[in-house]
Amino acid sequence: MKYYCIGIKGTGMSTLAQILYDLGNEVSGYDDEKKDKFTQIGLEERNIPIYYDSNHQLDKDTIVTHSMAIQEDHKELQRVKKLGLTIKKYSEIVGSVIAQFDSISVAGTHGKTTTSSLIRHILEESVGCSYFIGAGEGHIDKKTPYFVIESDEYNKHFLDYHPKYAIITNMEEEHMECYKDLDDIISSFGKFSDQTKEFVVACGDNINVRNMKTKTKIYYYGVGKDNDIIIKNVNLTKKGNEFDLFLGEKNLGHFVLPLFGMPMIYNATAAIFVCYQLGVSLEQIQKALLTFQNAKRRFAEEVIGETIIIDDYAHHPTEIKTTLEAARQKYPEKTLSVVFKPNTYSRTEHFAKEFAESLKIADHIYLTEIDCNREKQEDYPNVSSDLILNYLPHAEKIKEENNVSILQKERGNVVCFMSCASTEKLIEAFKLELQK
Repeated sequence: MKYYCIGIKGTGMSTLAQILYDLGNEVSGYDDEKKDKFTQIGLEERNIPIYYDSNHQLDKDTIVTHSMAIQEDHKELQRVKKLGLTIKKYSEIVGSVIAQFDSISVAGTHGKTTTSSLIRHILEESVGCSYFIGAGEGHIDKKTPYFVIESDEYNKHFLDYHPKYAIITNMEEEHMECYKDLDDIISSFGKFSDQTKEFVVACGDNINVRNMKTKTKIYYYGVGKDNDIIIKNVNLTKKGNEFDLFLGEKNLGHFVLPLFGMPMIYNATAAIFVCYQLGVSLEQIQKALLTFQNAKRRFAEEVIGETIIIDDYAHHPTEIKTTLEAARQKYPEKTLSVVFKPNTYSRTEHFAKEFAESLKIADHIYLTEIDCNREKQEDYPNVSSDLILNYLPHAEKIKEENNVSILQKERGNVVCFMSCASTEKLIEAFKLELQK
């Protein structure tokens, strides 16, 4: 079959294009952004064409899909409609792909990418797997039945999936432009769980998870004694995390994880238990964890002299808190600074105060203006990053085009750049300042 992906450099769309290609389909795509992005590495490795204009022809039997960042009035979407091509939802196509495998679907407000990546790594080191992870990474291994899929709750995409196994890492308010309220979020996760064929593994320490109703068999994990899988003997060090896991009274063993912060232990617990249930030995799991490297833009570090640069995808108050606490754990003796680029007007408006509270963990705070490609600023006339700054009197606002020089004083510190939008320009400008 032939597929045409509009917005092909988006993290999810890039991954889908790679998966479709690996399944033997003919794939091409369009994107507005001509500048190189990390998400196109896999596309280029597969020689998938990327177009930046509308001068190319498309066959009549081509199936078109597009990212949520593409508005209905987008010129390329309008062109394929005039051509009479079949247009399918991104999540519908993903659902049809994973239906061909024994899929392990990882959902939750936070931790999806890391948990998916952990499962992928453990399975690759043991029995093999295919995977679809929202950091621009997709791969098909036709020799194994397992397929690891990061399942996004945005716009209720994950309701198009019917996995064999599912993980729910947590539930919080997020994407409130798509949901009525928290009850709507919990209800949607319940529907997703009902669509899971074998069992669900869910964080029992999260009250919203506990409030979810499902008919599917569910295993709870966490530090609470009322969980099925219990985390004990936690040790957070400058080198990483250590902990023990118990399945009821049975000690599953001691695990060492080269990641930082308690949320990473929760993510690893879910991954360990699912792989254990699939028949991977505990010894194989323990060995695999020692060599785990997280996905792109998840606490990605670069050292320049005495300065530590961390690039992270964090874009929700809880994720910012998690990343900054992890940086504190690894570098307790250093000054901690954060450069945050808010993404979407609706999220900034909804979480302005919560963003400020999380950012206060850092010693120095910088904000840019909001970067958004799926909402229009005219629909949010009074929303800017100033809403967050109002709660942070000592923070500073910077523009990536001309005054990153303000960051010169951060030489020698740990500087965390955070956003689900690109931070590449900011980081490169900061690195130039460090070289002066």
